[in-house]
Amino acid sequence: MVKIRAITVTISAITAALVLGGCTASDDNGDGGDGGTLTFWVQEDLPDRVAATQAIVDDFSEESGVEVELVSVAEDQFSQLITSAAAAGDLPDVIGGISLPQVRTLSANELIDPDAVASVIDTLDPATFSAKALELTADGDTQLAVPSESWTQMLYYRTDLFEAAGLDAPDSYDAILEAAAALDSDEVAGFVGATAPGDAFTEQTFEHIALGNGCELVDSDGETQLDSDACVAAFDFYGDLVTNYSVPGAQDVDTTRATYFAGDAAMFIWSSFVLDELAGLREDAKPSCPECVEDPAFLAANTGVVTAIAGPDADAPAQFGEITSWTITDGAETESSQAFIEYMMTDGYEPWIAIAPEGKVPVRTGTADEPTLYADMWSTLPAGVDTKAPLSDFYAPEVLEAVAAGPEDLARWGITQGQGTLLGALQGELPVAEAVSQVSQGDDPAQAATTAAEAVRAVAESIQ
Repeated sequence: MVKIRAITVTISAITAALVLGGCTASDDNGDGGDGGTLTFWVQEDLPDRVAATQAIVDDFSEESGVEVELVSVAEDQFSQLITSAAAAGDLPDVIGGISLPQVRTLSANELIDPDAVASVIDTLDPATFSAKALELTADGDTQLAVPSESWTQMLYYRTDLFEAAGLDAPDSYDAILEAAAALDSDEVAGFVGATAPGDAFTEQTFEHIALGNGCELVDSDGETQLDSDACVAAFDFYGDLVTNYSVPGAQDVDTTRATYFAGDAAMFIWSSFVLDELAGLREDAKPSCPECVEDPAFLAANTGVVTAIAGPDADAPAQFGEITSWTITDGAETESSQAFIEYMMTDGYEPWIAIAPEGKVPVRTGTADEPTLYADMWSTLPAGVDTKAPLSDFYAPEVLEAVAAGPEDLARWGITQGQGTLLGALQGELPVAEAVSQVSQGDDPAQAATTAAEAVRAVAESIQ
C-alpha cells in the first residue's frame, strides 16, 4: 500500500530502486564500522524525501565515522528486490520505512535478526515507545522491528455544523448514523467515504469501520472471519451510511477529499496525511468551500477528528493505521546497524519526522528523562508542501492530541494473528473493496460478506 499523500495502490513507472552512491547492496556486508559500508534501504522514492534522508545519514556518518550507503526503494518494488537480494546473499544491513505486513513477511522468510532488534529497543527503553506499536511489531515476545512512526485513518467532521445541530462527536456507529441523518441535505451530504471497487483506499476505509465493531479478517487460527456476524453488521452499517447519506457515484481517495474540501459533506474518512492539505498548505489540493476563499484555513479551524470508532459488537474502539519501522537483517553488521537505528530514533528522529509530520506521528513519545519530548515536538514541526507551517497554527490542541494518541488504539487485520503474508497477498485481489462497492449499490450485506470471505479463503489456500 502506497501511503504517500493519497493512501492508494500505485504502480510506479519510476525505476525500481534509485541507488545513491553506488551498487544496490554493500560489497562489504559484515564489515560495517571496520572500514566497510553499512547498507541502508529506505522505502521511499520521492526525491525531496530521499534528499532529506541522505542529509540525516550524512550527519550520522560524520558523527560516527561509519559510512552508510543509502538505497531508495519504491514501495511496489520492495518485495521483489528483497527476495532477489536474499537469494543472492546480498541483503542490506538496515531497512527503514517498512510496513507491518512487510515486517511479518521478512520474519516469515527468516530475514530478520531479532536479537539485534531487541537490543536496540532495550537501549532506547521500551517504556518510551507506544505499547501498541511494540505489540504490533512483535511476534509474541520476539521483537521483529523498531517502530518509528505511524499514520492513522480518522473520521473528520465539521464541528461548526455539529455544534449548531447539538450533536455529539461521531465516535460510534449510532452517533455517526444519527449525525449523518441530521445533517444530510440537498446542499451537504451527511457523510462521504470510499466505495470504489478495486481500490486499496476503499479496503482501508472499511477496515477502519470494521475494526471498530470487532470484525477481523481472520481469527487466531487463521480462519477467515469476514462472514462473521460482526463483519456482516459492519458491511450493513457502512452500506446504510453511503447509500442513504452520501453523494452519488463511486467514491475514491480524491473525490472524498474534494467533496469535504468543497464544504459539501459533514463527515469523511481519510488518513492523517490530509492534515496539511486541510489547512491550505498544498496548492494542488486546497479547500474550496465558500468560506475558504477568504480563509483557506477555515475547514481546519472547524474540523474535529475521531480516531477510534466503536461499534455495537466490539469490546473496545479501534482504528486502522500503519506503523513504519526499522529492522536489522540476518547477517548484518550488528554493532553499526544498531548504532545507526539508535541515532535515527534519537538525534536523527526530529529531522526524520520533519520530512512529513502530517503522516509521521512519533510512536516513540520521548526519552526516559523527557517522556513527552518527541510527542511535544511533533505538533511544532512545519508541515505542508507549497507552504510550510506548524500544524499547531491551524488545529486546536485537542485535535493534535487525539492524532498523537491515535496509535494507542491502532489495530490491523491479520497482523497479530500472524497472517501478514495473507494481508499482503490480498492487495492483488482487493475482495473487500468489491464487497463495499456492492453494498454501496444496495446489495445484501450478508451476501457481500460471504463473497468476500470466499475470495479470502481462496487466496489463503493459494499461498500455503
